[in-house]
Amino acid sequence: MSKSVVPALLALATFSGYSLVSGAPYLEAMLPGGLPLGNALAAVALCAIAGAAFSLSARGTMLRAVSGVSLLLTATWLPLSAGLAGNLALNFGNGRGSAWVGWTLLVAALAVGTLAWALVAALLRRARRARAG
Repeated sequence: MSKSVVPALLALATFSGYSLVSGAPYLEAMLPGGLPLGNALAAVALCAIAGAAFSLSARGTMLRAVSGVSLLLTATWLPLSAGLAGNLALNFGNGRGSAWVGWTLLVAALAVGTLAWALVAALLRRARRARAG
């Protein structure tokens, strides 16, 4: 994959994450179909993190397989969240909020964990190449 993909994905994740943490006013803007921009940015942040991990991982490795699963789970985070909530605003009732928090923490931890693993693996590959000549 192109070397510019990983920095672009990390920049996208940083922008999305910063927007969410800062409580930017545009997060409440509604996209066509009634999806709040903040929910879309949360999904984008998760997918960008997992996509960066997948892009960094070497083919045929356990890391590639795990980062692929992470990417798949992050891609399903918003549809499953909306299904659990019964709405695109992700307003929960009937105790489903706790299940959603658990699901979200699992997906986020897997995405961030695979990115950390992929960064370490990439640094080790680079160091081995430098030592080899």
